[in-house]
Amino acid sequence: MPLVKFDILKGRTEAQTRAMLDGTHRAVVNAFQVPERDRYQVVTEHDPVHLIVEDTGLGIERTKYMIVITVITRPREQAAKQLFYRELTRELQERCQISPSDVVVALVTNSDADWSFGHGVAQFLTGEL
Repeated sequence: MPLVKFDILKGRTEAQTRAMLDGTHRAVVNAFQVPERDRYQVVTEHDPVHLIVEDTGLGIERTKYMIVITVITRPREQAAKQLFYRELTRELQERCQISPSDVVVALVTNSDADWSFGHGVAQFLTGEL
């Protein structure tokens, strides 16, 4: 936890996708101080007609390498969120050549009762986590 969902356009290689996932995970571990094996990632690829990401009037240019990242997480401090945005775009630019202008992030906050990691149990509530 957190659960990180990636919406991307079809066409990346397996190596490009792996680099994107690994870089994002490093940013999650660094910013949110989660354990290294606390890794939950899902990639969904779209045809160009099925993924429209504009600029909200900010004048941000997008390319075919744009990515929408949805992070579902327990509450995080504002400073940790801002660190995550910086670390994420740095990792993606350095390791994947994805421009920061191509990265859109949405953090979705939920509570401990909203997580079950298996066995039909809410491990945050039982104290297992």
